[in-house]
Amino acid sequence: MAEDKPLKSAYELTMERLRKRDEDAGLEHRPLTDKQKAAITEIRTFYQAKIAGQEVLKQSQLRKTFDPAERETLEAEFRSDRERLVAERDAKIEKIRSGEPD
Repeated sequence: MAEDKPLKSAYELTMERLRKRDEDAGLEHRPLTDKQKAAITEIRTFYQAKIAGQEVLKQSQLRKTFDPAERETLEAEFRSDRERLVAERDAKIEKIRSGEPD
């Protein structure tokens, strides 16, 4: 072996390719500040709690009903609420990552 560089894992090779592709596309990588990291953590924690609360509420409602149609309606409502909360969370996190002011 002419070069004594250690072999790279598949993960490392993939990350290099993705960085190169982003660089070619003109995307800029900016590390998050401590303030941004804290804000993202706070948002994730808040929405995790909201989703957990929705899950507890759903389980409580499901225990009260035995009608399959009503149970399916409750499940659909929960999925819809969860998707909305996840979308809100992701939008807020993306806003912080992009550096947009509130």
